[in-house]
Formats: sequence, structure tokens, C-alpha cells
Amino acid sequence: MIAPPDPDRRFTLSKAELVIFNRDVYELLVDLEILLGMAQLLGEENQRSFQALYTANQVVNMCDVTDPSTFPAARDLAAVIFSQRNGGSQHTIHAVGHCHIDSAWLWPYEETIRKCARSWVTVVRLMECNPELTFACSQAQQFEWVRSWYPGLYAQIQDFVAKGRFIPVGGTWVEMDGNLPSGESMVRQFLQGQRFFQEQFGRICSEFWLPDTFGYSAQLPQLMRGCGIRRFLTQKLSWNLVNTFPHHTFFWEGIDGSQVLTHFPPGDSYEMHGRVEEMLKTVKNNKDKGRVNHSAVLFGFGDGGGGPTQKMLDRMKRMSDTDGLPRVQISTPDRLFSVLEKESSQLCTWVGELFLELHNGTYTTQAQIKKGNRECERILHDVEVLSTLALARGGTFQYPARQLQRLWRLLLLNQFHDVLPGSCIQLVVEDALQYYAEIRGAGAQLQEEAVQALCGDLLQPKAGSAESTLVLNTLPWERTEVISRTGPAGTETLALVTVPSMGYAIVREPLLPPQPVAVRKQEDGSIAMENGVIAVCLDTMGRLTSLRLVHSERESVPDGCYANQFALFDDVPLYWDAWDVMDYHLETRKPVTTLLKPLEITLAGGLRGSASFSLRIGKSSTLTQEIILDATCPYLRFLTQVEWKEAHKFLKVEFPVQVRSTNATYEIQFGHLQRPTHWNTSWDWARFEVWAHKWLDLSEHGFGVALLNDCKYGASAHRNVLSLSLLRAPKSPDATADIGHHQFTYAVMPHRGSFQDAGVIQCAYNLNFPLHAVPAGSAQCPAWSAFSVSSPAVVLETVKQAEDRAEAVVVRLYEAHGSTVVAWLQTSLPVKEAMLCDLLERPAARGCLPLEQRGLRLSFTPFRVLSVLLVLKQ
Repeated sequence: MIAPPDPDRRFTLSKAELVIFNRDVYELLVDLEILLGMAQLLGEENQRSFQALYTANQVVNMCDVTDPSTFPAARDLAAVIFSQRNGGSQHTIHAVGHCHIDSAWLWPYEETIRKCARSWVTVVRLMECNPELTFACSQAQQFEWVRSWYPGLYAQIQDFVAKGRFIPVGGTWVEMDGNLPSGESMVRQFLQGQRFFQEQFGRICSEFWLPDTFGYSAQLPQLMRGCGIRRFLTQKLSWNLVNTFPHHTFFWEGIDGSQVLTHFPPGDSYEMHGRVEEMLKTVKNNKDKGRVNHSAVLFGFGDGGGGPTQKMLDRMKRMSDTDGLPRVQISTPDRLFSVLEKESSQLCTWVGELFLELHNGTYTTQAQIKKGNRECERILHDVEVLSTLALARGGTFQYPARQLQRLWRLLLLNQFHDVLPGSCIQLVVEDALQYYAEIRGAGAQLQEEAVQALCGDLLQPKAGSAESTLVLNTLPWERTEVISRTGPAGTETLALVTVPSMGYAIVREPLLPPQPVAVRKQEDGSIAMENGVIAVCLDTMGRLTSLRLVHSERESVPDGCYANQFALFDDVPLYWDAWDVMDYHLETRKPVTTLLKPLEITLAGGLRGSASFSLRIGKSSTLTQEIILDATCPYLRFLTQVEWKEAHKFLKVEFPVQVRSTNATYEIQFGHLQRPTHWNTSWDWARFEVWAHKWLDLSEHGFGVALLNDCKYGASAHRNVLSLSLLRAPKSPDATADIGHHQFTYAVMPHRGSFQDAGVIQCAYNLNFPLHAVPAGSAQCPAWSAFSVSSPAVVLETVKQAEDRAEAVVVRLYEAHGSTVVAWLQTSLPVKEAMLCDLLERPAARGCLPLEQRGLRLSFTPFRVLSVLLVLKQ
């Protein structure tokens, strides 16, 4: 295993030598290395292997190590072999220098800044001596670090970028995790990255570059296309533990039908060294022989930096066009993809997610980082919505563009593919949590300023007035919910309120629920709760023995089963401790049944009913849970606190349900997809642990059950059991991972009809984006709504100021049901002009939208993401 770092580790230097570099000997050794590689690896049936072997033998015979004058003739023998050319049909390898630098992993962010400088100065010096060398470099954040800390080096890099040799690729702020960031976070990765590259180098990237991430969301092709990218390079699926991915060059199609040309270097690596065996593997391993005759080799030391070396270049010079070996040419990503595009007529298409059959523990490891990510995504969403509304209402309010950019860049940095997944050392975790704390603190301040600007006149209590509450809703639908508000005496009271979509309402007299929550304790200690929508029965251990919709006789929990059943698993991966959970962990399931405090009623009903209990988990961990049912609410919430002190254990919560379906549905970025609930094939059972965002659902025709959450990502649905992964306890590379206090909420929602028609998507948003309640004066004020959408299939995800136009607003919507639909976007903002734009906020050709009485007419196909630029009247 990769051990946690030892801060007291000491090194001893025992010997240092000054040597004179002998160029002739070095060149001769490289010649021999290539000849021997050909002799050993081309095979006994290949004439060239014998020619190389006999030439190497002659070189050794001719060379007298004590007489340097024999070296040139020996080198001439090797040159004869290297100068014998290939035929026209030989495979061409496009070799591109690369230095994959993890923005944090087994070292903290600040060390990465030094790694970038050390590695890139090496590349620049190498370029000065080798005019053919090209170097592909991703991650705008790393360029920004070098720009800030090493301006002299950065100026040299800019010069080589202008010459087309130091090539920015990827288009994102960092090489982010490909599964867990929200759809909007992924858009901002591209928006911040592409704008940086445009500002600094005068061009955006044309290829997405993500060689080392643990799986790739099926929404990525659409997001790439929306950001000016039609090409994608990675290699990580070569790490699959179960199934070999069937292609190296193919079209990848996302859930909306968008396609990108995708290439996996067939050598299955992003840090080649220019050896014969790597070039031969690249050709032999290529799964698309006959369809394409070109592929990539990325050469250079990576992960911790280093980059290409002179020896790598010298090896490949000898293989540039040598009979028996593939042609190796120093190239660029653009040249490679341009050739592949010309050859693409026979390529296959892969539809849906690129799921990595490994590292699926990263959906759960370091739960505090996962929670910080989800919370900060919500905070930045709300600040942008409220700041945009404050801006549009006029007055002196200044949209906090600079502060928001700084906070977004911190969040995007933490989405790096060893930070958000939790596969990093403790030092990195501490940095990440500190950044989340910064976003929370600054976000709260910005939100307060926006609310003050938006509703300031309503917040000033008049002398002697009976106080009311201002309630703000940042989601694009009307909500009726129970909120907690501070009364005149400073006491917390509950109120049922209705707030319009993306707007606010003043609440003086709260609503009366159509049916109050009833809570009853039975003689056997079990507790029943009902609110007119759902009825539940809980045993003394907090397990659901019954969960049904009040207006149907349909029971969700199968006879003899318990839902909300906690289970503990042994979790000892083969090697990658923080990364992996292995399929064999499922054989070690132990239900959690040690009761510390039996279920007791904590709120007796009315607007809210609740009951709580405590369990012992494992040897020394405890779990306390409050189970909450609100008036009018269609789901039951589980507010959970865990004191976690385990080692190599995995905690899940299970919901067996009375639903039969061969597929479950999981929310992903800007949409959802289905995965099988059976293990028929190796492709099915390799997905025993998967990822989801705010909800997963198991439905048959007419009925289903959804599981919602506010900060979890690991999940599974096997046969009829929905399972949410809660906590892991790996010991490497962070020996303290996940130890400590955790708080999270999940919810269960039975529903009639499809999850789309039942509003599961909206309920999951509601759980993640609470209403904001602010004490207000007694001023009378009608409810106000800034935006609403006519179709429940369309979600208005984002409202922000345009990047380059202070008087314009960008709104982003997506089709969430998987349907073709026309939706009307209504707004009360003073809009004078509207046009479609791409994700980089560039207006679309013929994208002008007429302003009609009903609003803006928008046409969607399944899972389509649309961005609209609204120019406001001054």
C-alpha cells in the first residue's frame, strides 16, 4: 500500500561524484538499447529481429572501449539499420511530451507549485536544445500558479506557446474528478479554464484531456461540445479490473446524443519513456486496427512531475522511420486528432458513461470533503441567484464577480481527481477543508449583502411592529414547506410557508396544514407517523417496517424486511486502500443491531413529527438519528449523526422495497441514467458499487421508491434493495481518514407513477437547497418571483451575471425527464434582448429569441442543456 508520509523521515547522502559526460559512449549505448529491444521483442519469426541482433553483435565486436576512435564506425553499423525505411502502410505513432502533475496527492497544493516550476523549466531547457520537441500541458490552475510565483519562467513558456511547441490542452481549471462534481461545476471547470487560456495565450483548447480520472460521466460529451471541444483523450479505462474496454479510438456519445472523437493511447499510459517495447505495445494493443492507423504516445515522467528527458527523445529519433517498428514522429494533439478525424468513417460508437471498474471507494472516502463540495456548490448557486436578482432590481448593488471567481476557483481546485475522491494525504485534506470553510464564510457574507440589496426595505422592523419573516427560494418552482424561524422573543418556531419560484414572500400568519402530522407510540414500542401523504411505522431500532402512500393501499417495505437498516462490512482492498472497495466486501455484511437508546418521540406532531434513537456500530462508533416527517412533505427525512472510530469498515444503509425492475435510475450531471439491478454479465456485476448525485430511484409501472441525500455519492441497487454508502475507514494514504464526527441527511420517498411525474427530481433539489428565512419588519409586500418555467421537465439550474457583459444575465436550463418538450421561461426582470449562447457564453449564430407575452420559448430534446443570455434594460 501507499503509506502515509513520515514527517520524521531522514535521508543520508553517502557519496557524490563529479563526472565528465562522454557523448560518444552515450550515443552508442542508446543505439545498442534500441537494437537489443528490436532483437528481443520483434519475435523469432521476424527477420528484422535477427538483423538487429547481428548488427548489435557486430557493434560490440567492432567497439574497443579503450579506443574512442572505434566508436564512429560502430555507430555507422547501427545507423544502417535505423535508416532502412518502412513501407507506406506502417502504423504512425504521434509522440507528444507530457508531464502529468497531480495538483495535490501525496503532497500538498503548495508543493505542486514547486513541482510545476521544476518540471516546466526542464521542458523549456529541453526545447532550447531540441527544436522538434512538443509538450502538451493541462490544468489552467497550474499555469496560474507559475504565472504568479515564477513570472520569468512563465514569460518563456508564453513564448513557446506562441511557437506552437508548449501546448495548453484540456480546457479545464484542473483535471477534475469525472463523476462527482455537479453539472454546473463541470461547466465552470471549462468556463474558467477556457477563458484563462484565451486571455493568456489567445486561444481555447480544442481537446479535453483527462488521462487519470476514475470514470467519466455520460454528460461530459455535451459539456465538451458546449465549450468548443470535440476531441477527448484519456487512458484510465485500461485500469478496469474486470472487463477490457473494447476500443482505443471511437466516438463517445453522451446521454443527450452529443458525440466526441475519443482516443485512448493504446500503450495504456500517460508516462512512456520512448522504449521499443512501448512502441510495439502501442501497435499490438490497439483495439481499432484497420479502422485507424495513427495513435498517441505520451512520453515523460508524471504524477509527481519530471516530464520528458533527452534520452527519451534520443530513443525515438532512432525509431522515426525504421523498418519493423512503427513510425514515431514528434507531433501535437491537434495533428493526431486531425488525422483521426480523416480516418473516422469506420469508427465504432460507445453510448453512455465510461465507468471505471476500479476505485469505486472514492465515491465515499473522506466524507467531509464530499459534504464540503455539495454544500459549497449550493452556496455559490444561491449567492449567484440572489446577487443577480439584486443587480436586476437596480440600485447601487455591485455584483461580486471577482469574489465569486475566487471562490469558484477554490471549489474547482478541490474537485481535482485526488482531492474530491479522497485519495490524498492528511495535509491535503486539511487544505481542502480550509478552502471549504473560506467558501462558507465568504459565501454567507455575500449572500447577506445580496439579500440586503434585494429586500433591504422589508428587513427594517418598524418601531413597535409585529415581526414577520422574509422567506427566499432560490429554486425555480413554488415550494410549500415547514421552516424553522426565529420569533420575536428569539425562540425557534415552526411555520408552514409557500414561496414562489426564484423569489420571496413575507410570512406573517403561517399556513395551516391540510392535515397535521400525527405521531403515535404503540404498545410494542414502535412509533407510527402520518401526514396525509405518507404513513410510516418504525420499530424500536428506527427501522421502517411499513412505508406507504396514504391514498393507496400500496406498501413499500416487503413483508418481514426492514428498511433504514444499517449494515457494516469488512473493507480491506487488495492494494489501493482509499480508492477501492472490492466486490468480496459484500460477503461480510453484518446488520447493525446493538441498541444504545430505543426509539422515542421527540416532536409530537402538528407541523413536524419526529423520533430519535441511538445505535452502537462496530467496536466503538455510535450513530444517533432523528427521523422527521413534515406536514405536506412527500418524503421521510433521516437526520444522522455518527461518531466514527472504525478501521477498514464500510457503513451503508439499506432500503429493501416492494418494487420489481431490472434497472434503477441514478441522477448524474444535468440528467439521469439507468444501471442494471442484476449481475447477469461481467459488465453488470462490475458495477456493484456506483455513484449518483442527489437521488436514486427504483420504479415499476405506476409505483416506485426514491432515495434522496444531501451529501453522499456512493450507492447501489441490487435486485430490490436500494443502498446508500455512508462512511469508509481506509488507513492509506491518510491514516486518519474519516475518523471523527459526521452529520448528513437522507430521505426516502415512495411515489405513484414515474419518478418524473411524482416530482422526485424537485424533492431532491428541495432537500439540498433549503429555503432561507430572515427576520423582517411589518411592511406589506406581495410575493415576488424572478423566474419560472412552464414545464416540470425543465430545470432552471443557474442564474448568474454574464462574464463579459455587466448589463447581461446568463441563465442555464436543462431537460431533466428524458423527453422532448417546449418550455416557456417567464421572468419579471427588465429584459430588452435574449439570445441563446454556448457554455462559454458566446452568442449562438441565429440564436436570437423573441420576447413574447408568455416569455421565452425554448425547445428541448432529452437532457439538452441550454444557456440563454438576457440583456437587461439599464
